[in-house]
Amino acid sequence: MSFVVAIDGPAGAGKGTITKEVAEKLNLVNVDTGATFRCVALNMIKENVGLDEEEKIEKILEKINIEMKSNGEIFLNGENVTKKIRENDVNNFVSPVSTIQIVRNKLLEIQRKIAEGKDVIMEGRDIGTTVFPNADVKIYLDATPEERAKRRMLQNKEKGIETSYEEVLENIKDRDKRDSTRKVSPLKKAEDAIYIDSSDMTIDEVVNKVITLIKEKYKK
Repeated sequence: MSFVVAIDGPAGAGKGTITKEVAEKLNLVNVDTGATFRCVALNMIKENVGLDEEEKIEKILEKINIEMKSNGEIFLNGENVTKKIRENDVNNFVSPVSTIQIVRNKLLEIQRKIAEGKDVIMEGRDIGTTVFPNADVKIYLDATPEERAKRRMLQNKEKGIETSYEEVLENIKDRDKRDSTRKVSPLKKAEDAIYIDSSDMTIDEVVNKVITLIKEKYKK
């Protein structure tokens, strides 16, 4: 028996930060589903595989090995790619990659496998609508594009990635449009998800709000 918390929302809404802190405080397994798509995108970039080269994509998916360490590091086929999957080339490529059905099918299998028999908290774009439609707790975390751009700028700076605010904001707006209008698992709030606008909230305020919602249903 497992307990699943699904946190969905647009790029830069703070899902990763909130999920990590809540996982630590409630001893839940943290699964960053967005990182799995970023790993596929990075693998495709490295092997110069285009979005329409289905046979080559299938070969990548057959061999791909994604590891998520407890310290937050991400390994792709044995290589530490924690920083690489957050760089601009991946940022600009991951959204169209995530619309490829065979990619979603493979990663859906991986994500559900990770959660088997565990108490997990997962963040992404379609956790509450597609990956775990019967999740015990569903939250849709949002913020204005401008606020999300500011947060992403800070994250990039901490990781040594140089970008301009204008570039990040434009990328976020483009990403929102692609994610919400794509045919395969579009970004949207699940009907039974609780909406949280974190634009004017501190990290601690959001974390405490999420923990309160989880504790209403989570008994450990």
